[in-house]
Amino acid sequence: MRALATDHDLIICVDCGTLSHGPIAAAQDADVIVLDHHLGGETLPNCSAVVNPNRQDETGALAHLCAAAVVFLCLVNCNRMLRETGSKVPDLMALLDLVALATVADVAPLIGVNRAFVTQGLKVMARRERAGLKALADQAKLDSAPTSYHLGYVLGPRINAGGRVGRADLGARLLSTQDMREAQGLAAELDQYNHERRSIEEEVRAAAFAQAEARGFEAPLVWAAGEGWHPGVVGIVASRLKEATNRPAIVIGLDGDEGKGSGRSVTGIDLGAAIQNLAMNGQLIKGGGHKMAAGLTVETTKLETAMKRLAELLKQQGADQLGPADLKLDGLLMCSGATLELLDLLEQAGPFGAGASGPKYVFANVTLSYAKRVGDTHIKLRFGDGLGKTVDAIGFGAYESDLGAALEHHDGQRFHIAGRLEKNVWQGRTSVQVKLEDAARAS
Repeated sequence: MRALATDHDLIICVDCGTLSHGPIAAAQDADVIVLDHHLGGETLPNCSAVVNPNRQDETGALAHLCAAAVVFLCLVNCNRMLRETGSKVPDLMALLDLVALATVADVAPLIGVNRAFVTQGLKVMARRERAGLKALADQAKLDSAPTSYHLGYVLGPRINAGGRVGRADLGARLLSTQDMREAQGLAAELDQYNHERRSIEEEVRAAAFAQAEARGFEAPLVWAAGEGWHPGVVGIVASRLKEATNRPAIVIGLDGDEGKGSGRSVTGIDLGAAIQNLAMNGQLIKGGGHKMAAGLTVETTKLETAMKRLAELLKQQGADQLGPADLKLDGLLMCSGATLELLDLLEQAGPFGAGASGPKYVFANVTLSYAKRVGDTHIKLRFGDGLGKTVDAIGFGAYESDLGAALEHHDGQRFHIAGRLEKNVWQGRTSVQVKLEDAARAS
């Protein structure tokens, strides 16, 4: 989110990165406060205050906050100051549904205070008091209490879809409206944009994967660039490339003389600092971000040189030495053990997400009784261990690798199935479902 709020001679810029031009430059004599969470530059903007846990002179203790959380904590302090004057203050706890949504959608790690924000925010959201989120949940057919999964994969993508392929103001309007009829219309519009985003994303994904594979998936940097690639989906495709290769990945949409790209990194590799290095040395028009995610703008004529230099910087961090991503499992589970009671206990230990991975289990030596492709890249399964009970599973993106075909054409062969447990609500019936992480033929 990038926003500019004004009130007479006060300007507040939210989530604007290392902003030194635009609103600040145009502010003239107004007081300017920047609330941000991006990696700060060596020189701060010329303004009244920069509130950013990722400033160069910060300790990093709150570096995991997203911009909405920074704003929330700023408001908490404003409330404290107002109370000292005897003034009436707003109920900030009622805003934690928005903070929780932003935290998960921005893939901020669920550690420290972020866990408290999301835990309480989910409780606020379950009350369904915010018209926009209620309408969006109904549009997405979410008929159960929300979890962090729903924030990251159901609600967040729909809100972001307006800015990616439609109109950037729709998400803000949806979250701020108190008119239920308006909220329903905005939710339907965002849902349609989300369908369009998926179609555009798939086209770019196929082209980017082919191009990156031709360069080599073992390089310290996996990247792809294409003329006309929609800037609203390059970040999502970069994330897919990163997950498939366990390498830092960048995808760039070219538009004539200039390209705008987005990158995603892996644990232990600081992509944001490397990109900021290139920007400071003039190899990029601009660039910056976080350790795990960053953006850049580059001249088309300098693209190859910039990516080569970026690969060298990432190699210095050991990006070329990374092997396949490890799948860390927490236990062995029988089909009879996959119960709603177990899920309820696991949910009490949540929320789970980035930086706080939920438990993964393996079901060993099971037989597939059902395997069917769903959509373009997903697969539905049913498996059992021969002791009576069967378990359903869903594998998202399984056909983006050899996994989908191997499971669909199993020919009666047994498999080890690994994944997370989740609740599946369908036509009023709640059951346990496995979200497939991986599978291997049983020897």
